[in-house]
Parts: sequence; structure tokens; C-alpha cells
Amino acid sequence: MMDITCIFMSILMIVADGFIVHGPSGPVIAPLGSSVVLPCYVDELLLMEGLEVEWRRTDSEALVHLYQDGESRPEAQQQEYHDRANFFTDQIHHGNFSLRLDNLRAEDEGRYTCRVYSQQDSGETVVQIKHERLLVSGSDQSVSAYDGEDVTLSCSVDSHITPEHIEVSWIRTDGDIPVLLFQNNEPLPDSSDEQYRDRVEFFTAEIPKGNFSLRLKSVRTEDKGVYMCLVFAGDLSANATAELEQLGVSSWHIAVLFFCFAAGFGAVLLLCCLIYCRSKNTVTSSMIRNLQVSLVFYPNICMFFAFMLWGFTEGSLHETVPCCALYILRPVFLIWALHYLKYLQVNHNSWIRFFRITHELAVLTVVVYSVLFAYGWRISAHDTNYRRRIFSGMCFGFVVLFCLILSGAMILSRDMRAEMADKIMRLSALCMLLLLSFPQLFQMVYSLGLPSLVFLIVPFVQPLLLFCIPLLPLLQARFKFLRRRWIQILYIIIMTLLDIILVIYAHLVILEREKEYLEWTCVILFLEVLKITVVVENHVQERLGVLRRRQTESSQQGSNTFSLCSEIMFMFGAVGLVLLNSVTLTAELILKARNGERVMKDMRVIVFPSESVFVLYWLILQMRAFLRIVTAGSTHNQRNSHQRGQLGNTPETREMENLSAADPDVSQTKT
Repeated sequence: MMDITCIFMSILMIVADGFIVHGPSGPVIAPLGSSVVLPCYVDELLLMEGLEVEWRRTDSEALVHLYQDGESRPEAQQQEYHDRANFFTDQIHHGNFSLRLDNLRAEDEGRYTCRVYSQQDSGETVVQIKHERLLVSGSDQSVSAYDGEDVTLSCSVDSHITPEHIEVSWIRTDGDIPVLLFQNNEPLPDSSDEQYRDRVEFFTAEIPKGNFSLRLKSVRTEDKGVYMCLVFAGDLSANATAELEQLGVSSWHIAVLFFCFAAGFGAVLLLCCLIYCRSKNTVTSSMIRNLQVSLVFYPNICMFFAFMLWGFTEGSLHETVPCCALYILRPVFLIWALHYLKYLQVNHNSWIRFFRITHELAVLTVVVYSVLFAYGWRISAHDTNYRRRIFSGMCFGFVVLFCLILSGAMILSRDMRAEMADKIMRLSALCMLLLLSFPQLFQMVYSLGLPSLVFLIVPFVQPLLLFCIPLLPLLQARFKFLRRRWIQILYIIIMTLLDIILVIYAHLVILEREKEYLEWTCVILFLEVLKITVVVENHVQERLGVLRRRQTESSQQGSNTFSLCSEIMFMFGAVGLVLLNSVTLTAELILKARNGERVMKDMRVIVFPSESVFVLYWLILQMRAFLRIVTAGSTHNQRNSHQRGQLGNTPETREMENLSAADPDVSQTKT
């Protein structure tokens, strides 16, 4: 009897103590959009009769879900939890009252109370929900630096997520310029924009600690701006910003300013001295020659150094290399143009023949297409198919080979004494010049992609248009209407314009997907104008040699017409263009140092179009000389026909007379 009483008293004590509701030991953390389980359970079995379980928000007492009378009561839920909060109904009779909350939202974060009522007893537990988040912090203050220094842009990630599952992207906000990327647990320097390549890096030893700060080396004025550190981890993302400002002028910039000033001021000073010396009869021709040579070399060498230093500090490789190559080769073209200036013909005839624009064209073509080859090689770095790179390299090799043959043929033709040998060398040079269009265009196609199969005909049409210019004398022999002066001029202008328009259109379409399509088109346009000038000049020299052997002296005089216009245009090229580009470069540098932004995004859009205008004038002079040579040849044939007519009036003689008869307008032209 005593034992039964003790057992009964123990049961009463347990019932009096009630039951204990258990929950998690800490906050429940889950990413947004996922499902989260809020634990709530008891260690003992409870009677199902009269069992009631309710989940409520602690802060607002909003009903999340209710279990009552042996079933879930979703109609009692708050609207925002409808179809999202559910019991594990098959587990309730085991004492598991946990709640599953689907599609976790940011507003779901907070404390939840699980209350259990059974007969006369009750218990509760509190569960806290935290949605998984990334806490990214940067620097509260802007970072200041002078050019050439190294700076650190802060970015710290506070998260339990390991670096293997984190992607960090540094970008510059003005233009979304990619600076550096961390992905698949490693930095990817190839993802950087060209202006930041080899100048940015992470602190790799600090990455496991969540430190994704960026080191920017050799700061430039163009680096001024706001940088954003974007962090991604699954569906989570966060960012922090860092501002780089108060950039000053470095010693490199001072050197650029010095060379720009030296080029512009020196060109103007030399021009004034040259004009003064020409006005004095007592000044020797050697002094005028020395001043002219200084005017040709000194400003262009200064601009070469200015652009080279500009490339070290601000400019890109694509901008700097073509501009430097142009200015180091400009003296070649200027010296070639000296024979159009009458007051220097005697002084320079002995040595200007060693400078030919063909050499400038060959070297500049190799330099420009080497930069394009490097650009195409870089953008195809992740391409597993190496065929594109191989064909691009082969085309570039042919460009170099054709340019070497072209330059060599012109050197040999200069030294040839025999008429046939000189003609063969010039014909070889002309063939190389016309065939050069094939590897040039195909290199761009393989490097940047073929927009349409129609562009495969461009390498065939372009040489044909250029070949139509030296073909004019043969056409005149067959078609008499081509002997009229205005038709000849119109013919050459149409062929030239068609070639230039075709080149511009083709390259604009091929380069339209590239960021620098306009800049590259300006460079290619200049090369094409220079190529046309070489074609016409080569044919002029060939025809000139024939007429000299026929004792015709008018052709050289025809090429020296408009001497005053030639002198003005020469001074525009030697002084005006140098002054224009030096002032533009100086303004760009000052504005960059002051505002951190460039007015002209690329100097090529100023340098090469202005240079094309300069070369076009000399192309027009070559065309005029060509027409005078054709006219002189027609007049010579007309005189020979007249002499043969006095000897006899055979059918063969009359036929030759008809082929060589000149147009009335041509026959009246003074030669």
C-alpha cells in the first residue's frame, strides 16, 4: 500500500511541473527565397485531445499558423503567411510542432513564439529568424593620391560563406569599366580593362579573412572616380564604394607639357626665322636649307617624345603606338614634299631622293597592323579554337612580307639605270601595293570576325579601283572621250573617292562591335590615302622617266605648279598640324589633371584625320602632275603623227594618228 502511494505522488509531481517546450539554441539563418524550419518540440508524448499549437510573431502577435482540434487551421493565418507557413502534421503526435516557412522574405526576419497548450498545461519557446546576408564595408573617406603612387581601395566581406562560393567584381562606376574580378577562388587579371591591366591586384593572403581590398599601382589622372566592390554569393549580393580623388600632375606630365611646348613654340620660331631669311638676299642658301631641315625634324621628334610619355601616363597602347609611329615617320613625307618648293629644289635634289613616302607607308602599315594583331590575339585568349589565331598570324606575316618587298623594290628602282629594270621594279612595287589589301583585310576579319560573306569581295574590288588610275593612258588610247581634261580629272577623282568610301564602309562594319571603331577607322583611312598617293606617285615617276627620255621637260614643271599653294600647304603640315596636336595634347593633359576626364577620348581622331587632309593635298598635286604628263605624252604623239603624215598617208599611219590625236582642250594646254 505504501508503494502505490509513492508512485501516485510521483505522477502528481510530474504533472504539476508540466512539460518543457524546446527550441533552437541560436538564431535560425537562411538565405532569402529559401525554406526555413523553425524548431519546436517536447520530449514527452502529449494527449492529442485538447492539444493546441500556435505560432505568432513576438513583436506584433500576428498569427503565423495554428493547430487546433486535431488539424491545421490555415484560414486563421495572417495573409502574408498564407500558403507559406505549414506544420509537419504527421509529426505532431510525436511531439514535433516545428514550422516550415517557405520563400523567406526580408520582412520575415524577427522573433517567433511557439506556444503549446495541452489540457491544463502550456509551454512556449522563442525562435529568431535571420536571413543570410552579406555585409560588405569599404572606406568612409575618399582616397587621395598623386600620379605614380600606389593606393589601396578597401573592401571587406563579413560573412560565414567561404571564398570558394564568393564572386567579387571591382568596377569603375562611370562607364561600368571592369577593374578586377575574383571568381572560382582565384583572381582573373585578364578580365581587367586595358587601362588597368597589370596595375591592379588583390591581397591574396588576406582573402581567406574576407579582405578583398584592391591595390591600384602607378595611379594616373584618368583613374580618378568612384569604384564599386560588388560581392555575389548565390542569390545574395552586396556592394561597397571607394572614391579616388585629388590627383595631381606628376613629373611625367610635366615632361609631356615640356615637349608639347617645345614642339609648338619651336615650329613657330623656325618658321619665322625661315621667312625672315628668305626675305634677305644676303642669307646663304645653306642657312635656309638648315632651317628647313630643322623645321622638318625638330617639331616632329618633340611630338614623338610627347606622345611616348603620354602613353606611359595616360594613353592606351592602341592610341600611343600609331601616333608615335606617325610622328617619327612624318619627316620622311615632309622631305619627299620638299621638291615641290621651288626655292629648295637646287639645294635638296642631291639627297631628298633617299626619302620616299613608300617607306613611310610600309613601316607605318607594319606598326598599325602589329597593334591590331596584338589586340585580336588578346580578345581571342579564351577561345579554345586556335584556328582564328593561326590565320590571323599568317595574314600579319604576309602584311610584313609585302611591306618589305614594296620598300625593297622602290629602293632598287631608285638605283636602276636601265629602263627595263626600273620598269620591272616599279611594276613589282605596284603589284605588292595592290596585293597588300588582301592580308590587311583578312587579318582584321580573322581577328575581329567576319560580319558578312559579302565583305570577301572587298579585297578584290579595292585593288581593282586603285589599278584603274595607272590604267588611264591605256584606256585613253582606246577611248577618245577619256582624253578630255575634265573627264580625266573626273575619272581619277571618282576612282579615288570610290576606293576611300569602300575602305571606310568596310572597316566601320567590321569594327562596329569594337569600342574604338571610330579611332581605328581614322588610322586605316590615313593609310589608304597614303597608299593612293604612293600609287599615283609611282606612276608619275614612271611616266616622267619616259618623257625625259623623249626630251620632254614640261612634266616636272607640271608637278611644281601652284608653288605658292604648295609652300602654304607644306607650312601647314610642318607647323600647323604640329601646333594643333601639341595644343590639343596639352589641353587634354590639363583637363585630365583637373577634372579626371578627357574631352577627346582618343587623340587618333584628331591626329590622323588632320594628317589625311595634309596628304590629300599632295595627292591632288600628284594627280595634276599625272594629267600634265599624259597631256605632254599626247602632244608628243601628235607631233610625231604630224611628221609621219608629211612622209606618207598610208592606212597604218592614219590609224596611229587617230589613236594619238589629242583633244582640242588638251592640245591647247601649255606644257
